[in-house]
Amino acid sequence: MLAMKSLYIGGMAGSGKTAVALGLALKLREEGITVGYFKPLDPTKGSQHKIDDDVLLLKEVLSLPHDESILSPVRTGPYKLSCCPNQEQSSHMENIKRAYQEVSANVDTVIIDGSLSPYTAASLGLDAISLAKMLNSAMIYVIRLEDDYSLDKTVFYNEHFRLAGVPVLGNIFNNVGRTLLDKTKGIYTPILEKLGHPVLGVIPQKAEIAAPTVREYYEALGGELLSGEDSSMARLVEEVVVGSMTIESALSYLRRAPNKAVITGGDRSDMAITALETSTSVLILTGGLYPDVSVISKAIEKKVPVILVHYDTFTTIERLHEVSRRIHPSDTTAVQIAQDNISQHCKWQAVVDYIQS
Repeated sequence: MLAMKSLYIGGMAGSGKTAVALGLALKLREEGITVGYFKPLDPTKGSQHKIDDDVLLLKEVLSLPHDESILSPVRTGPYKLSCCPNQEQSSHMENIKRAYQEVSANVDTVIIDGSLSPYTAASLGLDAISLAKMLNSAMIYVIRLEDDYSLDKTVFYNEHFRLAGVPVLGNIFNNVGRTLLDKTKGIYTPILEKLGHPVLGVIPQKAEIAAPTVREYYEALGGELLSGEDSSMARLVEEVVVGSMTIESALSYLRRAPNKAVITGGDRSDMAITALETSTSVLILTGGLYPDVSVISKAIEKKVPVILVHYDTFTTIERLHEVSRRIHPSDTTAVQIAQDNISQHCKWQAVVDYIQS
């Protein structure tokens, strides 16, 4: 009997690790491989009783029998060291080992979903390298591209994994925008492979799976919802535009940007009305300033949600940087796209060969 082999899906926050984990799990299962799922660290903010959405997604789509507390046994956060850090480290490790033993029983492979970054929880000995070595996993690193520095970061992490003795099965460029697609295939991929870091795939960006919804923006921002129906809250947001310029200079740009979120001050009724005349998914008003009634009337007419927040534009933009699309179990289109991305754009056979070797 072949030994069970696990795959650690690493990457930075927003890289789409969970979508890759989901698509890979479904593809492997289609190939006759039984798959388990494990997320050692749950970075969920807020309520201690909130269950990680990623865990709920994989549990439901893969029909996993384990309780959420087994699938993701340790909760972490930005202030994790405030209480008993020395005692917690050993207990966290034991909890992870115990839960992983249960999850990995009777399956051919376990897909391990990484935390916010490879370095998260390093002070507790629970970073990506430590966990991959503890669980005897091969690394698949998911890359979120912004510019050439993103490749530098990828090379740095790959070298670090190799020096630490963690086998890297390959890298996946995920959610690659149209403008970077050719450069990724023609420049970034050859550079990585020349340095000895294999590339498993280049997945083009698809709004249906990459773009957040208005509801996800609202949940991240809080504030007041001044208009908006359930159906309009499901709209995709493909671009964010800050309406701080004059109407004359803004109009042509607003017309070119489809399915956008427009951020402007509550006192900029002229900008808000202009934005509502173009393809706008949501209007976000900053500074806690209530808009003129004409803005709300126009938003209701156009069925565009309006969110009023009580902090400034800069803080609003910073919060929006944390927003990423989450796939819900009921979103069968997104689930299918996740699997198709692996089938069509990745060397999935290499993963199958590794598991079966």
